[in-house]
Amino acid sequence: MQLFYNKDLVADSKEIRFDKIESRHIVKVLRKKNGDTLHITNGEGLLFLAEINVASDKNCVAQITEIQTQKKPWNYHLHMAIAPTKSMDRLEWFLEKATEIGIDEITPIITEHSERKVVKLERIEKIVISAAKQSLKYHFPKINDAVKFKDFIKGSFNGNKCIAHCYDEMDKQALKSIEFENNILILIGPEGDFSLSEVESSLTNGFISVSLGESRLRTETAGIAAVHTVSLLHQ
Repeated sequence: MQLFYNKDLVADSKEIRFDKIESRHIVKVLRKKNGDTLHITNGEGLLFLAEINVASDKNCVAQITEIQTQKKPWNYHLHMAIAPTKSMDRLEWFLEKATEIGIDEITPIITEHSERKVVKLERIEKIVISAAKQSLKYHFPKINDAVKFKDFIKGSFNGNKCIAHCYDEMDKQALKSIEFENNILILIGPEGDFSLSEVESSLTNGFISVSLGESRLRTETAGIAAVHTVSLLHQ
C-alpha cells in the first residue's frame, strides 16, 4: 500500500487536492486514474480513503470516502533528546530508523561537546515524514526546535527521565531494568559524551543515569539502542 501524507486533513475533510509534485507521482509514476482509491494520513492517527475524481498530473483531486481512526501500535510516549551528529547522514539514519521502530517526539539538544550547533528542521521533518510513510505509520513523531542542554533539562516532564552516558565512576541502571511509566524521556549525548557537569546537573533535575550496555556506542547507535530497548520492554 502506498501511503500519502497531508497534515491539513481533519476529521470532517471532504476532499483533498494534491500539489504538482504529488499529482505527478500519483498519475505518471503510480499510473492512478479516476476511480482509484488512495490512502492518506494526517500523521495524527487518522487514515483517509479517497477516490480520485480528477486524475491530473498537475492538480490531482480525490473525494474522501472513508475516515478511519488508527490506534497507535505502542502504549507509551517516548521523547528522545539527542545531540546532533557532525555528519547529518548519521543523524538522518537515526531519525529514519527510530521512526520505523516507533517514537513520539524528538528534540535536538546542544551540549558542551556538541560537534554541530545548527540543525535545519525542514530537512529533519522530510526524513521523518518519508520514513513514517514508508513504514505505514499513522502517528508521526513531533520534531522540536533545537535547544541548549542546560535549558532543556529544566523543563517540566511527568514520567521517567533518563540520561545515557559513559562515566563508569557514576552509578547507572541498565535501561532494560527500569520499570517504565507511560511517559519516557531519554537523553543521548554527542560523540565526546556529555560533560561531567552536564550529567550532574541532569541528576539534580530529576534524571537517572542509565547504561545501554558494555560497548561504547556512537550517538546514532545509542539512540537506536534506546528506542529499540523501550519498544521491546513494552511488548
